[in-house]
Amino acid sequence: MNPSDLVEVEQLWSQVDGYIQDKLIGSDPALEAALEESDRAGLPQIAVSAPQGRLLAILAKAINAKRILEIGTLGGYSTIWLARSLPLDGRLVSLEVDPRHGEVASANVARAGLEDRVEIRVGPAIKSLPDVSAEVTATGERFDLVFIDADKPSTSAYFERVLGLTRPGGLIIVDNSVRHGRLVDDSGSDANVVGMRDFHDLLATTPGVSATTIQTVGSKGYDGFTIVHVGR
Repeated sequence: MNPSDLVEVEQLWSQVDGYIQDKLIGSDPALEAALEESDRAGLPQIAVSAPQGRLLAILAKAINAKRILEIGTLGGYSTIWLARSLPLDGRLVSLEVDPRHGEVASANVARAGLEDRVEIRVGPAIKSLPDVSAEVTATGERFDLVFIDADKPSTSAYFERVLGLTRPGGLIIVDNSVRHGRLVDDSGSDANVVGMRDFHDLLATTPGVSATTIQTVGSKGYDGFTIVHVGR
């Protein structure tokens, strides 16, 4: 495919995402403000799309999630989608490495009226997870859904740590797991691609889970996500 054809195809993907958003999601001031404030603060434009956010919320509702763990808050856009899926007594813990991102996300979550359900913890997730694990052990309340959308080289490490924190019947969702199709390239040295290949290798040998990876196209380009069902 030559570059001009690719541009046209990507424009079509974005147009279809726009159509889906207009028809099925509509305008949402809190979510739109979250994206605008994230852009104003200079955060990278890598939040999930609106259709992807709606999918996260649907999956959370489908399993009656009351406790959600998110790794990678960014500006809080996906956080808002997920937190809205929770009942009033639900709780979402989001781990974010960058203090500036955490500050922007906290303001966006507060503007959406969800600060009573969301706790954003700033610091490297790999260091925050032991505290989360200790809390789960103390309360006996594991997470219903975990969304991993952070640094890709650490995905396997995150997965190994959250697997035991997820209840039987719960879901672990990993974003950006296809890497523009380079997932099948075992000759490259891109750390993000290597990280996702390692993650798939780990999944293939992890007992007690059922998983699949779905390729996606849209306003965020060509990528995909992995969804893991934790066995009963």
